[in-house]
Amino acid sequence: MSTAVRTTIEGHILLIELNRPKANAIDARTSCELYEAFAHLQENAALRVAIITGHGEKFFSAGWDLKAAAAGEAVDADHGPGGFAGLTEFFALHKPVIAAVNGLAFGGGFELALAADLIVAAEHAQFALPEVGLGIIPDAGGVLRLPQRLPRAIAVDMLLTGRRMSSTEAAQWGLVNTVVPPAQLLRTALDLAHRIAEGAPMAVASIKETLQHTAHLPAEDGYRLMRGGTLPRYRSMLASQDAAEGIRAFAEKRKPQWRGR
Repeated sequence: MSTAVRTTIEGHILLIELNRPKANAIDARTSCELYEAFAHLQENAALRVAIITGHGEKFFSAGWDLKAAAAGEAVDADHGPGGFAGLTEFFALHKPVIAAVNGLAFGGGFELALAADLIVAAEHAQFALPEVGLGIIPDAGGVLRLPQRLPRAIAVDMLLTGRRMSSTEAAQWGLVNTVVPPAQLLRTALDLAHRIAEGAPMAVASIKETLQHTAHLPAEDGYRLMRGGTLPRYRSMLASQDAAEGIRAFAEKRKPQWRGR
């Protein structure tokens, strides 16, 4: 993996840093490298959570690399099996991802953050989907995910005007989990990741699976889907050794030892 995507491991946590000065923009090659990092998260049983962030304090990511576009990268270029930024179409990923937004998250950078499960933002972070001003639309998930995360009127406003949203406003709408000073951003994201990693891996994967498949359903239909046996990670979790271990550890007043099986 090149220096454009740096990875480090802290316990059960994979830290992924996008490092493409000046704006951490993403071309097709970088998308594929990001996918490799997220695939490593998926495949390594010792890893339970990932944090994606950008290098520096100005840009989380400015999105699609327009210099690459000017050099011939097509607007519909193949960004690899995970879609743009390696995550926006990685629907099979069953481990949580936290976006630690360290600055401007524009276009595909905002779409990358939206594809994460949780967002921690620095106080100076801003979010925008300016594609309409470029003659295109945010089709790496922005036009699909943003109306699910914000009131429709606010989402449509952002999509049609390309306006910037501050981290404070994003927190008010529940788009981000927390807003912190820049110096505390990574520590806050790591603390959150460690809390998630303390949970049973199969239970965490089951929650991701259930959320993904029931988000659009009324509660009654969601129950029907869960009880119908069509959610494999949910069924595996119910019959897992970890489920038995969690109950046993609670009764014995000790910390559970998760095996992921």
